Amino acid sequence: MRMRSFGTREVDSMAEKKEATLVDRSQVKKAVQALQAFLKSKSSAESLFLDETQPISLLFTLWKIPKETQNIRIPLPHGQRPDTEEVCLFTRDEPKMTPEQTQRFYKKLLEERGVKNISEIIPYKALKTEYKPYEAKRRLLGNFDMFLSDQRVRRLLPSHLGKHFYERKKTPLCVNLQSKHLARDIQRIIQGTSLTVTNKGCCCMVRVAHSGMTADEVTENVEAAVQTVVAKLRMKGPIMKVIHLKSQTSVALPIYTSDLSHLSVLDSTNSKEASGKKKGKKNKAEDEKQEETKTELKKKKNKEGEEEEDIPQLVPIETPSKKPKVEKPSRKKQMQKAPRPAMKNVSKVQSKPAKKTGKMEQKTL
Repeated sequence: MRMRSFGTREVDSMAEKKEATLVDRSQVKKAVQALQAFLKSKSSAESLFLDETQPISLLFTLWKIPKETQNIRIPLPHGQRPDTEEVCLFTRDEPKMTPEQTQRFYKKLLEERGVKNISEIIPYKALKTEYKPYEAKRRLLGNFDMFLSDQRVRRLLPSHLGKHFYERKKTPLCVNLQSKHLARDIQRIIQGTSLTVTNKGCCCMVRVAHSGMTADEVTENVEAAVQTVVAKLRMKGPIMKVIHLKSQTSVALPIYTSDLSHLSVLDSTNSKEASGKKKGKKNKAEDEKQEETKTELKKKKNKEGEEEEDIPQLVPIETPSKKPKVEKPSRKKQMQKAPRPAMKNVSKVQSKPAKKTGKMEQKTL
């Protein structure tokens, strides 16, 4: 008998196939029925009067923390939002139109295309002006259950909406308002769901159904969500550790737990990654040592070459004879040789009174 040896890639693919198919339908249906019974027993008179429904979610626990964030859109066979939920659509500003005119324009466009799920249309200019204060943004967040945005305005919205939309996981989903099948695309987005996988932890949750749906519809949605998440997650090896089904007020009910055989695969992959990192570090250290030895050898060769080389004797170059420079007399010597003009003035001053005295003598005579 020949024993077949499985490689790591084959083991990973087999683990992924098992995870996609191992969600037992009967187990999921039992969990859904237990959850619905719990919600009916805990429902109050007010919620029954208002006909409120609670969302049902899937809690995924991964074997590893993902290396990068990922947003996965999950199409569902049955709509997971009740008809009472209100949806808001952010559109771009049409040229040469006021916000009211653009609002009317898009309302007509949605009616012509057969879209009936959108309850409010807000142009981009109205969002900037009317919903600029903090209280207005909070009010907008509480008034609607879901937000859609025109594909052409998607990048401009985060700076005007604020962080609370992203903290409550009510980020606007993109819609191509120029598509030919607009009603079908909007219906898929509204009745589908999306899962955000972050690199900050190994747990992530996605809304799949509501308490007003039947048990069969919820189980079908759960199976579809698990299959799409396992297929679209960018991770190697076994992915899912545990999957729970829960509501806002209930305990998490496990519907899938992975086998312990995945631990050996995880250990092998982790050891390979660790050995790869160590090899990389060793290779870097060896390369650095080789570079250092090369630089030292170059320095030694340069020094030896400088010592062995004969220093050439310098030969004086004959320069043409030049006339000796005539030294100019310095200013100090000129000042010494020059006569002092102050003496002339003194002699003149002394001679003048002599003349006057002579004249005075003549007058007296």
